[in-house]
Amino acid sequence: MSAGALRIALAAGLGLAAAACGAQPDAAPGVGNSAEAGTSRAAPGIATIDAGELAGLVTRGEAVLVDVRTPEEFADGHIAGAVNRPLDTFDPSAVPREAGKRTVLYCRSGRRSLEAAERLVAAGGSATHLGGGILAWEKAGQPVTPGR
Repeated sequence: MSAGALRIALAAGLGLAAAACGAQPDAAPGVGNSAEAGTSRAAPGIATIDAGELAGLVTRGEAVLVDVRTPEEFADGHIAGAVNRPLDTFDPSAVPREAGKRTVLYCRSGRRSLEAAERLVAAGGSATHLGGGILAWEKAGQPVTPGR
């Protein structure tokens, strides 16, 4: 086998191995299967959206935002209009819902909001969370609001 053919075979094999492991090499940091974000593929009943999708929902007034970080993190900066429902005291029945709007959970990196989403699904609902969390939101150039 020529050196070029060997390189192609190895690259194809690595691509298949990455796909089998669920790796997403082209995913942005903090989104998808990122070890940094601590998230994995969402379970059935959980939708993951990115900062661009969320920005569109916010602009159209179609989002109810639930920040599951600590009150201190929330006070440091949050997405305007969000309510704070910290994960350590998270109660799925207390998550606000509004007709015609999508309730979106978020945290710093996406790990805690995914856990909160799993709790919502376990309680019999569906859930949406922001992949990559507020870090992805800020990286996309979206604003945060300080204060409680």
